[in-house]
Amino acid sequence: MERKEFKAESKRLLDMMVNSIYTHKEIFLRELISNSSDAIDKVYYKALTDDSLTFNKDDYYIKIFVDKENRTLRVSDTGIGMNKEELENNLGIIAESGSLAFKKDNEIKDGHDLIGQFGVGFYSSFMVADKVTVITKPFGSDKAFKWESNGAEGYTIEEYKKDSVGTDIILKIKENTEDENFDDYLEEFRLKSIIKKYSDFTRYPIKMDVTKSKLKEGSEDEYEEYIEEETINSMVPIWKKNKNELTKEDYDKLYEEKHFGFDKPLKHIHIKTDGTIRYNAILYIPEKMPYDFYTKEYEKGLELYSNGVLIMNKCAELLPDYFSFVKGIVDSEDLSLNISREMLQHDRQLKIIAKNIKSKVKKELISLLKNDREKYEEFYKSFSKQLKYGVYSNYGKDKEVLQDLLMFYSSKEEKMVTLSEYVDRMKEDQKYIYYATGESKERIEKLPQTELVKDKGYEILYFTEEVDEFAIKMLAKYKDIEFKSVSSGDLDLDTEEDKDETKKDYEENKDLFESMKDLLKDKVKDVRVSKRLKNHPVCLTNEGEVSIEMEKILNAMPNDQNVKADKVLEINTNHEVFKSLKKAYEKDEEKLKLYTDLLYNQALLIEGLSINDPVEFTNNICELMK
Repeated sequence: MERKEFKAESKRLLDMMVNSIYTHKEIFLRELISNSSDAIDKVYYKALTDDSLTFNKDDYYIKIFVDKENRTLRVSDTGIGMNKEELENNLGIIAESGSLAFKKDNEIKDGHDLIGQFGVGFYSSFMVADKVTVITKPFGSDKAFKWESNGAEGYTIEEYKKDSVGTDIILKIKENTEDENFDDYLEEFRLKSIIKKYSDFTRYPIKMDVTKSKLKEGSEDEYEEYIEEETINSMVPIWKKNKNELTKEDYDKLYEEKHFGFDKPLKHIHIKTDGTIRYNAILYIPEKMPYDFYTKEYEKGLELYSNGVLIMNKCAELLPDYFSFVKGIVDSEDLSLNISREMLQHDRQLKIIAKNIKSKVKKELISLLKNDREKYEEFYKSFSKQLKYGVYSNYGKDKEVLQDLLMFYSSKEEKMVTLSEYVDRMKEDQKYIYYATGESKERIEKLPQTELVKDKGYEILYFTEEVDEFAIKMLAKYKDIEFKSVSSGDLDLDTEEDKDETKKDYEENKDLFESMKDLLKDKVKDVRVSKRLKNHPVCLTNEGEVSIEMEKILNAMPNDQNVKADKVLEINTNHEVFKSLKKAYEKDEEKLKLYTDLLYNQALLIEGLSINDPVEFTNNICELMK
């Protein structure tokens, strides 16, 4: 028996890896299975380049054995095995990799890529095992070897007896501690769940003797247990199959198996890319919003695989926030991974895949909008806010990506319309895309501020979600046409004649308006003549970037920001109420104050704003009735 020590740097790396690199101890089984898969791949590759060899896939598999009594777990494969030199190079020097060397020495071009390229995964075994034994017989040799180690102090290598080609890795599982239940890794159910989670799509069978039960012969209620070999993994992921082989039911089944949601997916996207970066993906657009979608518990991200081996449950970097509702799987052979394979290097490959996915999702949503309007509207009811937040966030960086996905109810349609549809039917003389904000379509329909715009025959978009106006302010224009609120101080709809008439009206009643402004003090910025009102006596408009609706939303937030819009009280000088107002100004100062307060509070109520003193308001109404 030959005893050797790990090199000093290998000792440090082993200690660091066991204690910190891997987040979850269960990863060790994924790593061992990946190594076994590589070992079989090497036999397959030799068969491709050596006509004297044949590769019968049925002869190649990975098998898991559990011995609870002796606390051992064995992972066996029928792969290429290792000779003494390879044992020393691959297992004696941490971070050397037999797979990586094999890949460099043999230019693999057929896409049959090797998983293990880092030479570190094997040592994750020491997270759960006190002792690791490797018994291996290399392809084309009569000699077998045993490698054994208790950890950082070193290892031994000796010749050994093994009948068949391949490798057995035997782990002596640690005893339980207060913090860790190592018995888990000797439990059949737990091992099966780890294999299904991480290695379900390993391309060779992963077998295991499984305990089953059946009715005893001649009995109606008595069962007996028996052992049966079972293949745990499904081997071929559906994303590697051709689309024409698959049905909608196949995609729906994967959605259900992966627990992506309790609903049915509204749409699936199957991507197969063989360009600069090779990857396959199946993405889903859900039908309904997850119950926790707008909570901090919700995690966005796609399942990420490297050559069929699960690397991350939620890779957030693959999705922009505004598409965080997308579920699915991405599998690539070309990703650069770090030493533990648990985290990605933030590199060019990942960014290319993310950019491609963003483009594919948008394209699919546009297609859904054009070709199946009903389904798109169903999706939009669930996720419209997320798209609008995407327009608003990051200072509008992605507004052009999202603008054609937006929809709003309008004054001319009973259904939602897109910005493109609105612009396509604008009148020739119309300068702006007009919108109105409110809690509901019904409330907006009754807003006094909409009267003049409707009278001109212009369509108005109805904004009923809190984020709507913020998103549109960030968008600013669509197809070079500006957005304008019907509550904006200047609607730019007056003719020169209208402007002259308004100016004349104001000059004639200037003193009255100044008095009203003084009575209201800092509640309004100004009191003016209104030409937008037809049937209503009064309304509030705003000047500046902060609208009245924005003021309401911002001030309703937990950290009240005390935001104030610059409000203007507009008076309809053609309304009967104005005659009473003039009369009060000329003859009764107290009545003018009463009327001014009533009109201002009326305007607040129309806007859905609370009035400062409801008792005073009701008393003023009673005073008026007297």
